[in-house]
Amino acid sequence: MAKRSSRFVCQNCGSVTSRWAGRCDACGEWNTITEELDGGVGGAPPAVSVSNRRGRVVPLVALSGEAEEAPRIATGIAELDRVTGGGFVRGSVLLVGGDPGIGKSTLLIQAAAVLARAGHGVVYVSGEESVGQVRLRAERLGLADAPVALAAETSVEDILATLAAGPIPAFVVIDSIQTLWTELAESAPGTVTQVRTSAQAMVRFAKASGATVVLVGHVTKDGQIAGPRVVEHMVDAVLYFEGDGARQFRVLRSVKNRFGATDEIGVFEMTGRGLGEVANPSELFLGERDGRSPGMAVFAGMEGSRPLLIEIQALVVPTSLGTARRAVVGWDGNRLSMILAVLEAHCGVRLGQHDVHLNVAGGLRIGEPAADLAVAAALVSSLSGVPLPKESVYFGEVGLSGAIRPVPRAETRLKEAERLGFRAAVMPTGNLGDAGGGRGREASRAAASGLDLAEIESLRDLVARIAAGSGGRELRVESGGRERRDDAAETPAPPRTASVARAGGWRGDGRRG
Repeated sequence: MAKRSSRFVCQNCGSVTSRWAGRCDACGEWNTITEELDGGVGGAPPAVSVSNRRGRVVPLVALSGEAEEAPRIATGIAELDRVTGGGFVRGSVLLVGGDPGIGKSTLLIQAAAVLARAGHGVVYVSGEESVGQVRLRAERLGLADAPVALAAETSVEDILATLAAGPIPAFVVIDSIQTLWTELAESAPGTVTQVRTSAQAMVRFAKASGATVVLVGHVTKDGQIAGPRVVEHMVDAVLYFEGDGARQFRVLRSVKNRFGATDEIGVFEMTGRGLGEVANPSELFLGERDGRSPGMAVFAGMEGSRPLLIEIQALVVPTSLGTARRAVVGWDGNRLSMILAVLEAHCGVRLGQHDVHLNVAGGLRIGEPAADLAVAAALVSSLSGVPLPKESVYFGEVGLSGAIRPVPRAETRLKEAERLGFRAAVMPTGNLGDAGGGRGREASRAAASGLDLAEIESLRDLVARIAAGSGGRELRVESGGRERRDDAAETPAPPRTASVARAGGWRGDGRRG
């Protein structure tokens, strides 16, 4: 018998090398290269020569033609159907990732029970729990009467044989893809080769049979789905289940969807009876706001096609260390550094000797550039000690020059703010036409008749607006942070305004508001 050769595969990125190394040259990670036996995966049998293999002729069709809407299976869970684009597409493969204990299995067994009660064939295959453990969870959730077929198996060949033996099910859940193993790969379960080969087998089954297959995936410490990234390219949709273990709220986010919109979210609440839908997420993320506390700004954001009002919390305090600290939860730390640099360079708001703590309320993580204006408002409010108006919302992108750039879907943001009882909005000047559907300033006012729209062109306007709320006095900040004195109606600033001006790099003069 010929000796089997081996190869060394990085468990983080999947790159293959001929010898072991402590650090992967492709991704730069340490101690991720393991040895695997070569052969069997994707290759031809040894008896078949490559020169004797002949491909078949594939029919070519024109680009134009009738396009049918992809058939879907609606679960009836509104938040889940929103994220998937209206339901599960037949013959598609979805990858659901999330931290351990976040509720992935709970959500999928609830969806499986709803589809089974609707008359669809459902199979739930668990590689991590026994049948008895799955039954205990279903009983706790009140789903024990649902006609869901259960199995506890990790062999890909046995799973495919079981699915093909009876009527092809409409919905199949594999929990999880890291526990599967196939005889085609001679490596341990969970390795790059096993995960890739097992996922390929499940994708082929879904495309050939028309069944919807949902694969559950573990995540790494960085929040990425464990295993090779090629698995995310193979599947039709990738969903991330996010949340904080200390909170009862969960967010299901779509980062890839071939049959629907990306960046769509669904909000759930973990209860004793499973995951419940949150009908109004804006109220959740706003929380119990205190209009008397500085450093709180409400951001009118968009997650996919859904408008959300989110509270941004900032705390700016003098540092006791040699280097100021920057702590961010729920936002991009690099973007916070950019906002701080723009505030200091163009507005004279000096934060180099202050610790900055930024938090997005509700445990949500946002990455929209439109949050720049709300973050800047919260930072200036915390530094100056001036509370922002409780009934105002903020949105706009900040450029490196300090200009406030317009953002999309302004009209939708304003309508959501008006629906929740807000009375004012601070927004870019360039969004006036968008707020009225592109029909100009008057149409913008009519579209948000219940809101007082404040248009600003630069970040200096925002700083002056917040300073004006300090006891009815206004500080006009020029380039470099120097204040322009207005000789008319000039009066000394109150003590609080003077101390705030010194902390923010302003001169302490002001004028009567």
